[in-house]
Amino acid sequence: MADPSLWKLLERDLPQLDYAVLNAGIASSGEIVDLDIANWRKTMAVNLDGAFLSLRTALQAMKRQGSGSVVLTASVSGIKAAPGTAAYSASKAATIQLTKVAAAEAAAYGVRVNAIAPGGVDTGMWDRAEWFAPLVEQHGGRAQALAAMAEEATPLGRFARADEIAAQIGFLLSDAAATITGTCLVSDGGVSL
Repeated sequence: MADPSLWKLLERDLPQLDYAVLNAGIASSGEIVDLDIANWRKTMAVNLDGAFLSLRTALQAMKRQGSGSVVLTASVSGIKAAPGTAAYSASKAATIQLTKVAAAEAAAYGVRVNAIAPGGVDTGMWDRAEWFAPLVEQHGGRAQALAAMAEEATPLGRFARADEIAAQIGFLLSDAAATITGTCLVSDGGVSL
């Protein structure tokens, strides 16, 4: 969704928007010395350009009505550096900063903007990583591979479930969070400690 012309169509037809969750993203891996520019640009186009265009469209609608709440999905990778994640991590760090700038701008017209930075979450994104299939085979199944990774990587010893992240996003959107804007809720099981 990094094509501005598609968003122009939506901007014209979007009469009202109370809530927006901006959750698109792709993962990429590779050390900086081996990372080709095409991979870098694709990751930035989806993760950052897509977030910007989505955010801009949402804020335009919310500004017209004078209210709204937005949550962008960042990542703990935007906070904690890990080898081999340059493009993904840079895009998610920029998403966190984009959230803060948007919150500072949108407060003037009654709109809150926050981010969530999950650590590992049990989603299909793992299944598309080249290095994950051997772990599944080594540990005797997908659930076992995720559990082994979480045990090693997180102080809490587990990854989040998608419904847990969804509930946290729901909180950030809700009236219970009416005084929260410009924050990044880190939900990583302690990875970033």
